[in-house]
Amino acid sequence: MKKFIVMALMASAIATKAQVSVQINIGSQPQWGPVGYNHVDYYYLPDIETYYYVPKRQFVYLNNGNWMFSNSLPARYRNYDLYHGYKVVVNRERPYLNYNSDRIKYKKYQNWGGKQKAIKYSKDRRYSSHNDNGNHGRDHRNNHKGKH
Repeated sequence: MKKFIVMALMASAIATKAQVSVQINIGSQPQWGPVGYNHVDYYYLPDIETYYYVPKRQFVYLNNGNWMFSNSLPARYRNYDLYHGYKVVVNRERPYLNYNSDRIKYKKYQNWGGKQKAIKYSKDRRYSSHNDNGNHGRDHRNNHKGKH
């Protein structure tokens, strides 16, 4: 009997190690977000130089030199159309800390007016939250592991 219990525990430990964690947050993405991404931590909105943190449904924007977190956009952006502005998927921890770089890098998408490309629930690792490289115009390098 002891031998059976030991073998069952070993089999359980092996099965636990073999499990793979896949993060998919399709249901929590806003309706105005670009379609086709199986994981998004943040969107960067170049038109208004603002981030949107998907898990907490918060906009992150500068106000008098301080980063603000809010469930709605500030009054100065009340006429901004979230459905038609370009969104950049950013899967890295606290991207607003690299705001100056993002502002320059994605300036070309301000007043874009063109159709935004999407990846239809790709199984390609470049577009998953579990990739360490493969930028391809979007930043998908790191999982969001930290807190604000």
